[in-house]
Amino acid sequence: MAQAEKPDSVVRLLSCALHRIRTTPPRIIASPATQPRRAAVAIIIRVVPPPNTVPVPVDTPLPTLSQFFELDWVKDPLACPEFLLLRRDGAGPSDAVPGRASAFQNFTGDGTSKGSGNTGAHVAFPGGRTEEGDEGGLYTAMRQTWEEIGLDLAERDFVCIGQLDDREITTSLGKRLLMILSPFVFLQLTPNTLPTDPTDGTTIHWVPLETLASAVLPGHIGDKVNAKSKWSSVTVDAASRLTPRRAAILKILVRVLIGSMQFPAILLDVPESDAIPGSFTGSPAAPPNNGSYPALTQDKLEKGFTATKPLSGKDQNKSRHQLKLWGLSLGMTLDLMATMIPPTALPSSADINKQPTPQDLYKVSLPSLHLPFHPVGGEGMRIDAVAPSLSSVFPRFSYPDVNFWIWVFGKRYREVVRGWEASVRNGGSNVRRVNWSGTALNTFYAAVRKALLVVLVLRAIGVFVGLVFAGWWVFA
Repeated sequence: MAQAEKPDSVVRLLSCALHRIRTTPPRIIASPATQPRRAAVAIIIRVVPPPNTVPVPVDTPLPTLSQFFELDWVKDPLACPEFLLLRRDGAGPSDAVPGRASAFQNFTGDGTSKGSGNTGAHVAFPGGRTEEGDEGGLYTAMRQTWEEIGLDLAERDFVCIGQLDDREITTSLGKRLLMILSPFVFLQLTPNTLPTDPTDGTTIHWVPLETLASAVLPGHIGDKVNAKSKWSSVTVDAASRLTPRRAAILKILVRVLIGSMQFPAILLDVPESDAIPGSFTGSPAAPPNNGSYPALTQDKLEKGFTATKPLSGKDQNKSRHQLKLWGLSLGMTLDLMATMIPPTALPSSADINKQPTPQDLYKVSLPSLHLPFHPVGGEGMRIDAVAPSLSSVFPRFSYPDVNFWIWVFGKRYREVVRGWEASVRNGGSNVRRVNWSGTALNTFYAAVRKALLVVLVLRAIGVFVGLVFAGWWVFA
């Protein structure tokens, strides 16, 4: 007899998250007249039934969202929720948006120097830019998923749960808006495996949500989940993001003066058997791409390295891929995982029949993810509670003095985060009405620009003084 479902099982947390997404309107950011470009991605979730599950007839009526999580094969303790990621082999800097390669890569941070020829693989959600004729962001996400991996999200097997908040994609230092990105969440309602037809060089990975729980969910939830993920970082050459492509000398100078940038990442160990091109995990390989749809490699919205991890012992013959989930992909994943956190109740001393006072609200610990990092200049701030996705895309520089000057000029950024936190605690309309994320993004990068300018000036003064002293010492 099957054991009862654990109170904090991943399936139950997923149910809470999807119901919250379904009932919470997303924050929509309107495109300015000067930059109408938009993009959309699809976050696709499924629940893998236990091996001994009785096949469900094809003509079975589809359940509602609430009915889905009451199905026996979904509630089974051996059921495994998963979400879809793509690994794109050989997608390098030349695959970026034509005419906007530098700016596009500056935000996504693909970890390769422009023009380096490094052909590392990337991990991302399916999606891409909105094209002329698209009926909206939802249509864009569904169309791009079909064109990239041959998965039709308009079929009866899937349902669109809702949308996460829009987010702004800017250049590295936030000086120019590139586009508005809309993430949409889909759930597969059927237990059967569906065929796919990905473009050349694209591999599908179904990653268990359990592998993320212990890394990002609070300890009273994550510690009960058998997860193997761990935190790491991705180092990006700052010079390749801040200098023109062909300015080799300037690139070397900036690399020496500023150093590199580091972004947080989660390591995901994926067995080679789960990385079959053209198919879902456990399904037979689908036929090769028939050429009906072009490989839209220019629509890469988030990137991260993957490497083959050497194994020893009994696993030596089983190749594994170690994926790094970072950048935009990590940000959207954190936003999804944040919806799984149960809400925190008011202190018992507060009278339920009267409006909570500010003192009562500040006694409540904001539900937040456990992140082992904090944005530079935001130490002590609750950015992990109000917007975990932002904390994942803010870089930390390798030179301590650069981080120090970012903190010095980050007063306005810290004020914005405190105002955002107060708005979240009060539960007012400002949480959705005010573009807090865009304001925090702009103020943070304003501090970064000022810090880099001061560092460069101080470096130049130091070099000048050093040369003058050396000249005086030699000729004296």
